[in-house]
Amino acid sequence: MNVITKTVSLPDGRTISIETGKVAKQCDGSCMLRMGNTVLLATVCAAKDAVPGTDFMPLQVDYREQYSAAGRFPGGFTKREGKPGDNEILTSRLVDRVLRPLFPSNYHAEVFVNIILFSADGVDQPDALAGFAASTALACSDIPFECPISEVRVARIGGEYVINPTFQQMAEADMDIMVGASAENIMMVEGEMKEVSEQDMIGALKAAMAAIKPMCELQAELSRELGKDTKREYCHEVNDDDLRKQMADELYQKAYDVTKQALDKHAREEAFDKILADFKEAYAAAHADLGEDEMEEKQAMMDRYYHDVMRDAMRRCILDEGIRLDGRKCDEIRPIWCEVGPLPMPHGSSIFTRGETQSLTTCTLGTKLDEKLVDDVLDKSYMRFLLHYNFPPFCTGETGRMGSPKRREIGHGNLAERALLPVLPDENEFPYAIRVVSEVMESNGSSSMASTCGSTLALMDGGVPIKRPVSGIAMGLIQEEGKTVVLSDIQGLEDFLGDMDFKVTGTTEGITALQMDNKATGLTFDILARALQQAKEGRAFILQKMLDVIPEPRHTTRSTAPRIVSIQVPTDKIRDVIGSGGKVIRGIQDETGASVDIQEDGTVFVGGTGESVDQAVERIKLIIKVPEPGEEYTGRVVSIQPFGAFVNLLPGKDGLLHISRVAKGRVEKVEDVLNVGDEVKVVVIEVDDRGKISLDRLDKPEAPARAEGSSEGDGEHFQRRERPRRERSERSDRPRRPGDNGGRKPRRHHDAE
Repeated sequence: MNVITKTVSLPDGRTISIETGKVAKQCDGSCMLRMGNTVLLATVCAAKDAVPGTDFMPLQVDYREQYSAAGRFPGGFTKREGKPGDNEILTSRLVDRVLRPLFPSNYHAEVFVNIILFSADGVDQPDALAGFAASTALACSDIPFECPISEVRVARIGGEYVINPTFQQMAEADMDIMVGASAENIMMVEGEMKEVSEQDMIGALKAAMAAIKPMCELQAELSRELGKDTKREYCHEVNDDDLRKQMADELYQKAYDVTKQALDKHAREEAFDKILADFKEAYAAAHADLGEDEMEEKQAMMDRYYHDVMRDAMRRCILDEGIRLDGRKCDEIRPIWCEVGPLPMPHGSSIFTRGETQSLTTCTLGTKLDEKLVDDVLDKSYMRFLLHYNFPPFCTGETGRMGSPKRREIGHGNLAERALLPVLPDENEFPYAIRVVSEVMESNGSSSMASTCGSTLALMDGGVPIKRPVSGIAMGLIQEEGKTVVLSDIQGLEDFLGDMDFKVTGTTEGITALQMDNKATGLTFDILARALQQAKEGRAFILQKMLDVIPEPRHTTRSTAPRIVSIQVPTDKIRDVIGSGGKVIRGIQDETGASVDIQEDGTVFVGGTGESVDQAVERIKLIIKVPEPGEEYTGRVVSIQPFGAFVNLLPGKDGLLHISRVAKGRVEKVEDVLNVGDEVKVVVIEVDDRGKISLDRLDKPEAPARAEGSSEGDGEHFQRRERPRRERSERSDRPRRPGDNGGRKPRRHHDAE
């Protein structure tokens, strides 16, 4: 067994070790990554050849977390890991987006990358290590791959950039970004931040690159030691250079002319498709001697080559003439119109339209009981804010069923969610659970940014007092032959045929979230700084259009929204409000119809509609109220004892009415005066240190007359009765047992001297 272990150090001295050759040796490549007591296994397997007809890169990245890694049982009935959670999907996407551009464009074999978390110490964050592990597994294989990459998390804590911070450190961070890069180029960026400047963002990217470079060098060294620096040969495309040249010569100008016409999306697609269809028809007529299979093969080539023609025409038109597909200038934003409150029943709603991209967004307010329970391996918590993004087929004019959200939808929704998190009001200020749903009605690029803008409007329409409104924009890049053009507010085709998709969200004070996917080499920090500055100007323009519709959040929520009131309960009274087995709190909810949620610090959130909230609050206040001497109550007798009656004053609060105080005069039995269920007027005369309450009756009746012949009296006439003495033989009829001396020690008997 040839086990190789290598180690790389982070800037703060912590180390990450890579081990290969011990486990999963039948894979094309595998490695075990360890940082502290966090351990991940990454494996990669590739098919020997491509599936016939495949003209894309069929890469599948799956990141999974084992509950045993944290010493936990999975939830649910089956008690085993099920479908991947949102966190696992998002981590898989982070790795996929940085790996995919680095496979050869003509490599079409299926590649499966699996990353499994086997051990988690709860200190280091495993998602920041997944990209490093996946790339190392590829480096240990002969699968064609351009160059090693790695991923790191960058946080800013106290003004300093920290690489791969711990969970504890993240609590103090104002920036959280994931950066994927090779030793030379940034490939992917995604994260959230608390309104930071563009300069601070560039600083974080530079810190990430400095940490990633030695990780990439380690992989290159490992690949050489394993003899995997020479990759396998493959032939997944059949090409016809003559056909490629013919199409470039005949179709380039036609595609260029369509590009300059500034057509709408569908008209442009039809024009481009007609050019290709006409060429295929003419080619088939000119090559009637070709068989059906041969012609089918040629047409597949035409589809690929025409993509290159369209790409070149679009890019050259922008680089040479500064003309985009829809006729805009490079920094020009598409026409915007929006409105708030188009729907009558949701608690907030909006429509945001930018060009041919449109989002219909709703905002729903709920109580604490509506929060989402997160039960991940390393995170068991509740989410107060949810943003869901839906991309139905009809938004692009396509047929298809509307099913469960796909990875892309989860990713786009997460980006918009992270964009808005920094501006949400504190829970104490606005104690609602908030769900925002963005339904994409039309799509031609930047739908996630339209969702961010639409969500901001819906929140403001719903009366959510956000700190500042957030707008978002998607930036593009065309880079060729020493020329670089940054595009604002890109369309779908500019994203598809361009070199970069750079989404930036923020307020007037700074950036709140970003996401970048880069397909170009030579992306410098100067270009990134230029893109960020241009994005800032675009965000400001878009934000003004939004504020023209609604300048600030509404001061009240809609009548259809629930009311939520928060009150503070002393921590020693929480048990009283909950009751045994939750009996008291369930009773309050059942009787009033309100929802009641109690926090560990004694904060109680009461939510509902109408008068139910006020009724529940009043019940809780009565439960926690401590009666004081001198206060009068009308209570109900709940229990009778030989020494008095217990009277219920408040929910969960009983006081003792002593037998001497139930009536005027002497009372033989409490039952002679009171029965369970009777209402009595009482006054509190004492509350001792243990909370015991003593009562006196205000409406004392006369004590009932004594039975005839009774020698007992009351008051000063009371005389003690003389109890007759019994003879010894009468004291007990019970037979004595050996040793039964009435609790006395046995006498010791001594013989007389």
